[in-house]
Amino acid sequence: MISLLTLPAVSLPLRTSSNSRLVSSALNENAARLRCFGLRNAERSRVSMSVSVGSQQTVEDSLFLDYKPHCAFLFPGQGAQAMGMGKDAQDVPAAAELYRKANDILGFDLLDVCINGPKEKLDSTIISQPAIYVTSLAAVEVLRSRNGGQQIINAVNVTCGLSLGEYTALAFSGAFSFEDGLKLVKLRGEAMQDAADAVKGAMVSVIGLDSNKVQQLCDAANVEVDEADKVQIANYLCPGNYAVSGGVKGVEVVEAKAKSFKARMTVRLAVAGAFHTSFMEPAVSRLEAALATTDIKTPRIPVISNVDAQPHADPDTIKKILACQVTSPVQWETTIKSLLTRGLKKGYELGPGKVIAGIVKRMDKGADIENVGA
Repeated sequence: MISLLTLPAVSLPLRTSSNSRLVSSALNENAARLRCFGLRNAERSRVSMSVSVGSQQTVEDSLFLDYKPHCAFLFPGQGAQAMGMGKDAQDVPAAAELYRKANDILGFDLLDVCINGPKEKLDSTIISQPAIYVTSLAAVEVLRSRNGGQQIINAVNVTCGLSLGEYTALAFSGAFSFEDGLKLVKLRGEAMQDAADAVKGAMVSVIGLDSNKVQQLCDAANVEVDEADKVQIANYLCPGNYAVSGGVKGVEVVEAKAKSFKARMTVRLAVAGAFHTSFMEPAVSRLEAALATTDIKTPRIPVISNVDAQPHADPDTIKKILACQVTSPVQWETTIKSLLTRGLKKGYELGPGKVIAGIVKRMDKGADIENVGA
């Protein structure tokens, strides 16, 4: 039998201090969003929560806060999909098996859509999210099959993923099984698509401004639109690249005003709706119900949350954060800054595309990051 997603055992020592701190201005602005999982601000994420690990010890939710990254796995989010992805993975039995397992869960031939499309189908939220999740974990198996690949996987001591990629990171960390993660991702895509269909929204990337300027641009746009069309920063991607989400009219005003704020350009994103805003609120209850019945364990290694750019050890907190994530701004810039300032030596982007590698290189030209596709 082929062992799928075999992960190295990692000891979970008791955490004895809480002196690690990395709370950006972006996180402070996001304090209201953090209420959805019971934390009044990022500092509250250090709250002590008992977690059973085996039968020998208990740990706190704050277990991983002082993590020291040496080797990181980084997983892409929606938008990274591309026709032909998954084809190379078929040469690796363990990777090919993931697609076969996915077919049973999804009820259609995922690999066929990945390779043959049509592109419009692959790009849909319902298809692209499971496709990226499966292909990214297939990339782990591709790496494992290479000479020295298992040693690299054993060396990984932190992981994270962009939006959807957080589910991939949690699966890699052993927080839940490949199958349970795919079921969650399937439901997440369906719930987000239904929320987008119910209330029309849009997203646009604003290029060439810092986050304060983009916030001012959003404030200026919001003066001119009704409450239903308000906009906000939905993705703190990297310096000079922030995604704004909201009502279609609000996004159009942002596009019209961007030049006057000295933005270099705007790029309308090909997504179904206003992701990572309150427009996605209808998806939350469906995710909460699914997460409540999902077996989630303490991750073997730190998994950095998109909501507060912190790692969490408590399974119940992880469930709450995942439900909250679809309505909360993505704190990716803070996540990567934290990895770099804490001394990250080597990173791997696993899955389709090279967006994450580009972001890391933009923030640190000397960063050592390698792409592993499938």
